[in-house]
Amino acid sequence: SASTIDGRRKGACLFCQEYFMDLYLLAELKTISLKVTTVDMQKPPPDFRTNFEATPPPILIDNGLAVLENEKIERHIMKNVPGGHNLFVQDKEVATLIENLYSKLKLMLLKKDDSKTNSLMSHLRKINEHLGKKGTRFLTGDTMCCFDCELMPRLQHIRVAGKYFLDFEIPVELEHLWRYMYHMYQLDAFTQSCPADQDIINHYKLQQGMKMKKHEELETPTFTTSIPCPDGSQPADQ
Repeated sequence: SASTIDGRRKGACLFCQEYFMDLYLLAELKTISLKVTTVDMQKPPPDFRTNFEATPPPILIDNGLAVLENEKIERHIMKNVPGGHNLFVQDKEVATLIENLYSKLKLMLLKKDDSKTNSLMSHLRKINEHLGKKGTRFLTGDTMCCFDCELMPRLQHIRVAGKYFLDFEIPVELEHLWRYMYHMYQLDAFTQSCPADQDIINHYKLQQGMKMKKHEELETPTFTTSIPCPDGSQPADQ
């Protein structure tokens, strides 16, 4: 989906970014060729309206076959896209570990109280502990899998929206989590698919019925990818 600010650049849909990352990794391995098109759902082009009516992205088109629902897209990548089965590793522990993280962010933004913030924080600590015990670069090993493509966009939303709306920050002492994010920020699969901070913020403003200010619409897009120093200071964004 396109940016809700300018209608052209990448929007802040988590599923769009997750599948973009899955497919980008496969494109890097040369198992597929990938073309990503953003659609402004305020003004969808006529051919999009004809084919898909009001169906919101993500939509996967593979050799003329359109796959519309999130679960079906996932299954299609796993079963039909060359190399896709390698991304979808079976790991019940990791699947359980990262599920419901996003709903905790949404509750924190909605309720704005300590109990919801603490709930999100304890979930982040569990992920940090898992990464520390595992000692690998990514969630299940040293190569990325579907769970990383799911988790990292959500961490970016927690980071950007949490800071903007509630001055929430991922604690510096969660060093395994920060190291994980550092590795993800080095990857084209993440940076090429990542929405601008402004688009993430506007995504939640729209959910809360707030409007963008005019100067925000005109801002040059920024991307928060800095990693805090161990002494707690924040280096400049890359």
